[in-house]
Amino acid sequence: MSNMLCKNRLVNLLLYSALGLLLIGLYAPMITVEKFYVFANTVSLLSALQQLWSTSEWGLFMLILMFSVIFPIGKIALLLMVCHQPTNNPVRHQRWLRRVAIYGKWSMLDVFVVAMLVVSIKLDALAQASIEPGLYAFAASVVITLWVSHWISRHDAN
Repeated sequence: MSNMLCKNRLVNLLLYSALGLLLIGLYAPMITVEKFYVFANTVSLLSALQQLWSTSEWGLFMLILMFSVIFPIGKIALLLMVCHQPTNNPVRHQRWLRRVAIYGKWSMLDVFVVAMLVVSIKLDALAQASIEPGLYAFAASVVITLWVSHWISRHDAN
């Protein structure tokens, strides 16, 4: 039954939109830091990863890579798999639904990691930070994915 509802065009549109917004959120600027009203530095998630790699900040690099890139892409892929797999094997279907539930428990960690990235930017007294469209795209992707995940798990519970 869930397979029929998941093939709904709206669910597919939402999941592919979440993937597109995630990719925009990775590449587009997330924050601009301006110091002394002259020097500005605009950072995207991928440029922050490149900077962490080049400065050998391996722990933070792995944390942000895992929970802001790999984890969200994996969650969207998992939701697509659940939606498009045949439901003629209820044991396998329930196993996939449990995986979605496990991912759901970790779903806000990617937002937390981006918040840590924003906080990790050291601001002087004469610096300003402004949020750029990439942060909104990333957040929209997370919210859409959360909603679809909740909808699928709630619907399959009925």
